[in-house]
Amino acid sequence: MTRSSKDFKQELLLVLPALRAFAVSLSGQHHKAEDLVQDTLMKAWAKQESFEMGTNIKAWLFTILRNEFYSQMRKRGREVQDSDGTFTQNMAIHPSQYGLLDWQDFKKALNTLSAEQREAIILIGASGFSYEDAAAICDCAVGTIKSRVSRARNRLQELLQVDGECDYGPDLYSAGTILCSFSD
Repeated sequence: MTRSSKDFKQELLLVLPALRAFAVSLSGQHHKAEDLVQDTLMKAWAKQESFEMGTNIKAWLFTILRNEFYSQMRKRGREVQDSDGTFTQNMAIHPSQYGLLDWQDFKKALNTLSAEQREAIILIGASGFSYEDAAAICDCAVGTIKSRVSRARNRLQELLQVDGECDYGPDLYSAGTILCSFSD
């Protein structure tokens, strides 16, 4: 393995957690996400000579992953729709803690967004990309990304019944537990 291959490998390893998170957000399933990440890494490794060291490898890999995801979607055709959640409920283990319930509500709300809105809010809000980098990954204008993120945030607030800043933070049950831990 040459020095540049070692450097490239190190760069890949640093981006791997974010790449996995983005793959899960696109595919919605961990096993599909792992396959997607593996395919992305294989393509990136094969094309490493086309990557310019010192540029944004995260954006480059996210673009490869996104393109691979849409290629697989076109190949697969249509998937089974689960609009009423029956299939998901039978597969899911119901959480026993309130934080997990909130997380489930958030995931459900996130999955009701359009693919474009979900992708934009994950890139900006969760992955920390700039609007410019997200626009490059999605191959669209910066203004388009901004409007998708804005619409996604508004829709999530509506679905999660969040009215203002007071609705953010721990739920009542978690807040009580947190307060008790400080009073001891």
